[in-house]
Amino acid sequence: MKKEQGLKLYYSIKEVAQMVGLNVPTLRFWEKEFKEIAPRKTPNGVRFYGTNDIQQIRLVYYLLKVRGMTLAGARQRLKDNKNETVNQGEIYYRLEQIRGELLSLIDALEAYDTSQP
Repeated sequence: MKKEQGLKLYYSIKEVAQMVGLNVPTLRFWEKEFKEIAPRKTPNGVRFYGTNDIQQIRLVYYLLKVRGMTLAGARQRLKDNKNETVNQGEIYYRLEQIRGELLSLIDALEAYDTSQP
């Protein structure tokens, strides 16, 4: 794997599956269903996902798992309205990140409160 200043440029399919909370066969299936997901492949077929591929997978995840769209509906949405869909997906993931941070703060406050006499 190439690294640039401590950040990986490419990730294995297993690493990506863990990042986005999917299994490897689902990622392979989505790769066949969505042309936007196009990882680099070695001559032996080993996949290496870059940051753009991971963003596309997260966008498909948002459409299928969060929004509950069908495969055909998600493909059509990406075809007709990709920019708006990307913006909505980014907002969703940012709000999820903020939610996680707030829950961590609540846990820290509760731990502090219970430790006081």
